Amino acid sequence: MQKGMRLNDGHVAHLGLLAKKDGARRGYLSKRSADNTKWHTKWFALLQNMLFYFETDSSSRPSGLYLLEGCVCDRAAPRPPRVPPGPAGSGFGVLHYFTVNFNHENQKTLELRTEDAKDCDEWVAAIAHASYRNLATEHEALMQKYLHLLQIVETEKTVAKQLRQQIEDGEIEIERLKAEVKRPWMLCRSWGDPDIKKIKKVQSFLRGWLCRRKWKTIIQDYIRSPHADSMRKRNQVVFSMLEAEAEYVQQLHILVNNFLRPLRMAASSKKPPITHDDVSSIFLNSETIMFLHQIFYQGLKARISSWPTLVLADLFDILLPMLNIYQEFVRNHQYSLQILAHCKQNRDFDKLLKHYEAKPDCEERTLETFLTYPMFQIPRYILTLHELLAHTPHEHVERNSLDYAKSKLEELSRIMHDEVSETENIRKNLAIERMIIEGCEILLDTSQTFVRQGSLIQVPMSEKGKITRGRLGSLSLRKEGERQCFLFSKHLIICTRGSGGKLHLTKNGVISLIDCTLVEEPESTDEDAKTSGQDIDHLDFKIVVEPKDSSSFTVILVASSRQEKAAWTSDISQCVDNIRCNGLMMNAFEENSKVTVPQMIKSDASLYCDDVDIRFSKTMNSCKVLQIRYASVERLLERLTDLRFLSIDFLNTFLHSYRVFTTALVVLDKLITIYKKPISAIPARSLELLFANSQNNKLLYGEPPKSPRANRKFSSPPPLSLSKSSSPSRRRKLSLNIPIITGGKALDLAALSCSSNGYAGVYSSMAPFSKTTTVQVPGCPLPPDTGKGCSSGSPRGAVRPLAVSGFPTDQRNGDKEFVIRRAATNRVLNVLRHWVSKHSQDFETNEELKFRVIGFLEEVIHDPELLTQERKAAANIIRTLTQEDPGDNQITLEEVVQMAEGVKAEPFENHSALEIAEQLTLLDHLVFKKIPYEEFFGQGWMKLEKNERTPYIMKNTKHFNDVSNLIASEIIRNGEIAARASAIEKWVAVADICRCLHNYNAVLEITSSLNRSAIFRLKKTWLKVSKQTKALIDKLQKLVSSEGRFKNLREALKNCDPPCVPYLGMYLTDLAFIEEGTPNYTEDGLVNFSKMRMISHIIREIRQFQQTSYKIEHQPKVTQYLLDQSGVMDEESLYEASLRIEPKLPS
Repeated sequence: MQKGMRLNDGHVAHLGLLAKKDGARRGYLSKRSADNTKWHTKWFALLQNMLFYFETDSSSRPSGLYLLEGCVCDRAAPRPPRVPPGPAGSGFGVLHYFTVNFNHENQKTLELRTEDAKDCDEWVAAIAHASYRNLATEHEALMQKYLHLLQIVETEKTVAKQLRQQIEDGEIEIERLKAEVKRPWMLCRSWGDPDIKKIKKVQSFLRGWLCRRKWKTIIQDYIRSPHADSMRKRNQVVFSMLEAEAEYVQQLHILVNNFLRPLRMAASSKKPPITHDDVSSIFLNSETIMFLHQIFYQGLKARISSWPTLVLADLFDILLPMLNIYQEFVRNHQYSLQILAHCKQNRDFDKLLKHYEAKPDCEERTLETFLTYPMFQIPRYILTLHELLAHTPHEHVERNSLDYAKSKLEELSRIMHDEVSETENIRKNLAIERMIIEGCEILLDTSQTFVRQGSLIQVPMSEKGKITRGRLGSLSLRKEGERQCFLFSKHLIICTRGSGGKLHLTKNGVISLIDCTLVEEPESTDEDAKTSGQDIDHLDFKIVVEPKDSSSFTVILVASSRQEKAAWTSDISQCVDNIRCNGLMMNAFEENSKVTVPQMIKSDASLYCDDVDIRFSKTMNSCKVLQIRYASVERLLERLTDLRFLSIDFLNTFLHSYRVFTTALVVLDKLITIYKKPISAIPARSLELLFANSQNNKLLYGEPPKSPRANRKFSSPPPLSLSKSSSPSRRRKLSLNIPIITGGKALDLAALSCSSNGYAGVYSSMAPFSKTTTVQVPGCPLPPDTGKGCSSGSPRGAVRPLAVSGFPTDQRNGDKEFVIRRAATNRVLNVLRHWVSKHSQDFETNEELKFRVIGFLEEVIHDPELLTQERKAAANIIRTLTQEDPGDNQITLEEVVQMAEGVKAEPFENHSALEIAEQLTLLDHLVFKKIPYEEFFGQGWMKLEKNERTPYIMKNTKHFNDVSNLIASEIIRNGEIAARASAIEKWVAVADICRCLHNYNAVLEITSSLNRSAIFRLKKTWLKVSKQTKALIDKLQKLVSSEGRFKNLREALKNCDPPCVPYLGMYLTDLAFIEEGTPNYTEDGLVNFSKMRMISHIIREIRQFQQTSYKIEHQPKVTQYLLDQSGVMDEESLYEASLRIEPKLPS
């Protein structure tokens, strides 16, 4: 117990001021004088364990100080005052006394009094708490226990020493007795008898052998026991966690030291390229997260040093209270990327950022990549805890702590998954912009939505503007004209791939969709058809660009297959329809009341306000509407059929994932309902704004409409007299400046204008490069200022409703109803076309769905009100459903297997490395492209019934393992060391050729087989392998390494052009991350559409690689060798054969 301390005047004065300001208890008390004769009123202040007293509350220096540590404070009996109190007193009341007894020698008891009982109790309690008496008492009790235990230990040591002495004495006595027993027998035998020595030696050997055998059995039984296996797996999880944590800390260190701190310094310069506020917004909490994980990593290393005792729960107890830092980082993530995109528009900042990213530590990774790493760390912890709990017994001391940590991390992970999904589009755009050497400012617009990318062949145009189709089939054109194309919601970007994977914009490479016309089936002559070749027949499409401020030009693109062409044209058409539908609705509803589509959206609170059946994220889609995070099935179907807008990203996500939460027939019924009752596709509030008069308000409240256009039971339109016949070519006009009519599959809304009977004038298109001409509708007067029909050009060339020309209100509303019906028809046919062209397997496996769609479309075709182009679009969808898919003329996997069955397999030496690489690539892609995207939902490949739920994923996995076993068996089969080394070098050459062919799956097949224990242990063989081959192996292994979530492989995939065979396990890992962290439904039964969006983005990337096929000629002899499993050994046989050809060296 501390009895005193040294304090100078400065310390006492400072502590006195602190006590007056922040003391736990302050006030006036009466203190008995030293001679016990008088009471003096002082102002007391209690600070921790020090009691200061001042003359008055205004005194600056304390008059005295008491150290209360170890003191005892007690109440004394109250008694009346002997003399009346002074003027400051409270009357002739009872005074309350209490004493403070100090344990220090020669220190007198302090006696105090107060006039209020409550005040007295509070002072007694405060002083008792400040005395730390309880702690002192506990300390004394513990010291007594400690001394008692020391006595027990000393006693036990004495007893143990006595017992050891007794044992030693007993052993000496036993040896003496043995010697006495043996002495008579030894006297009669010779001491040097060799037989006795042999017997003793044999006995000693047998005893040692039996003992070793017993211990070996015990150890082997434990090694094979479930407990040992569980502990091995648990330790392996922890070791992997340590490696991942070290990598993550290094990533945070690079983020802070290579970007955050240099940018802070740059913001303080004379001409700052960025402000301090922007630096704080981009790197919010990054430095704090780095410090947190450095502490976590050091603690993890300390736990590893105490192996095999691994206790980790207390480490996560340190991490969990700091999760609010992660939450702030997560909520700021989207804003961070938006600020970064905005700052990159500053050339100085962009140049400085590229300089930072060029540092060797960054390894060609961008700042956006480093900012995204913390978003993936929490799901990684969840998976680690999941594996730890799987190998931790239920009675384990830290089981509950690990469960609690896992539940807390899962709560944060749900938020993170949503944020990663919402910012994925921004990160994708910034990554593409960074790859383009010239830069592309339109990608810095965060409202741009990425749709698809891929390789197409751009065909040059002759001087006269005609397609040189004679060159379409030439190999040189395919190499010269190959382009990497990126489709966004508003633009199409065409680039060439340079060295190092960088992109260069072509001339007129940034195309605004608002100025384009899509021609899906360009006109061709018979001679062109003969010279073009069958391999490119119907694979090309044309985009005519007519910008306002420059001359028009044409881009002709050729796809590698009909499926790829259908995917491109379907996505381009959908982007167009978003722009066209918005423009048409704006034009039709633009009146004196200024009711426009954005105002319609603002007036509809259901599009941005959370409700019991829908919740929104902070991100807007390409239609400037908030993206859905959670929603009921009904609200998702409403968004699909909302005529005011339709995001291409929403449509793709919905069609990919609707099987999780509904059925195809429900979706079809909704589309049919919208077609038959189009008014129901727009909310009532928006309709009230559109039909703002008493007559048409009856439409909103269920009364039968007077207008013949309020439902589908209407008469046929009047005949149209066309000034020129429509062109037979199928065109889709994207621009809002020029009215359009489309034909064939390319459906679009006509630019409409109301006539006196409520119908619209229709524009038809001429040849691909001619100006559009008008269609005269009988009864529609020509405006005197233009003389060009009933539709004159607005400032943007848009169609002007005839309400402006003085038509009655009912006719103006009739025009609106007509446009709504056209928009509904367009929406239904557009969704069906997208569904049929991109998800044909739904109709191949469901005959009922197929027949219902055909029946509905036939009903649509017979609708007398239907426009010509709508009727053609419906007919084309029926044709697509009923005709057989011509395919891409590539051989199928079934045909390859069938042809290989009748061919005798030739040995490995008879095939060149190039032949093996090409045929292996062909096989890998055929197996990969057969996987339907439905198998990527629900982690079916990890379930017990995985062979039934995901048969094609399991076939892909089996094919990977079969090829890996084949490679290992081929190496082991050779008895000579030189032959084995030659086989290794040949397979490595095959892997390098596969890398050039973008077959990264085969690269991993070969490198993983070389890393198998049966091959890796062949030290004599590896000594014969050349240094160049070993260096190439290291390069290939680094390419396909799983380090950093396959960061090198992802970079290679981003920089390569299809065809390509990625490693499927990388995508399955991503899907497992998503599935583990987020459920399909919320607790209140809403669909987790944010999760569906993330899965859809992964599926979209997989399908991009599935659609583009290799142009490799099939060689049956080589594929027969690759598919032949007769000589392939399993893992155990491989290791036994490896031991035979190179036995283990004796230890």
